[in-house]
Amino acid sequence: MTPERYAKVKAVLNKRQKDLTVLMDEVNKPHNLAAIVRTCDAVGVGHAHAIAPSKRLRLGNNTTSGSTKWVRVDTHPDIDAAAKVLRAQGMQLVCTQLSDRSVDFREIDYTKPTCIIVGAEKFGVSEATAAAADHHVIIPMDGMVQSLNVSVATAIVLYEAERQRREKGFYDSLQLDDELYQKLMTEWLHPRVSAYCQKHGLPYPPLKVDGELAHNPGELEVEEKPDDGEY
Repeated sequence: MTPERYAKVKAVLNKRQKDLTVLMDEVNKPHNLAAIVRTCDAVGVGHAHAIAPSKRLRLGNNTTSGSTKWVRVDTHPDIDAAAKVLRAQGMQLVCTQLSDRSVDFREIDYTKPTCIIVGAEKFGVSEATAAAADHHVIIPMDGMVQSLNVSVATAIVLYEAERQRREKGFYDSLQLDDELYQKLMTEWLHPRVSAYCQKHGLPYPPLKVDGELAHNPGELEVEEKPDDGEY
């Protein structure tokens, strides 16, 4: 591990937004799923959610360029299960949906704990998901087309959330609790050692101030390398 890699990982984790997330409601095209995850990573969202259109969620590898290594994606069977998890975290549910209660996406306060919900490419969010949402938002469209690609729409809303949070200093102070911060730091800096610990049910070894392992469980002789040239 190089000092540069440690500095990069530390800088990224210092800006992760624990109470901002995205729920993909049956988004089914792998390249759209992957693009959304990539945008999540770009704005500091480290944990996303999905209601999978099939038993398995497929993320296209070309678009993510390794983003799924840095963003955890949890799947849920339906909106009831997803909403239960998100509301337990105090999240407001903001859904991209044209309805009689829709407002401009910029009118929402995204400095509150927020989950942005986006729907499938052709049909949008389900009726059940729309009913479960606290807010409906739209992106103004002044051209001939009536909608944007789902990954583009997600990026626009996420960057409005990023703008509001940056203005309020959310990116200037650590948002993650110490336990999660140390867990992610170990997994990102030492993925092979982390995998070994998970396989054998071992706790992660503590880290030194420079990110190196205080001790190597099993005395693993591994060279930790950056994944796909990122981070």
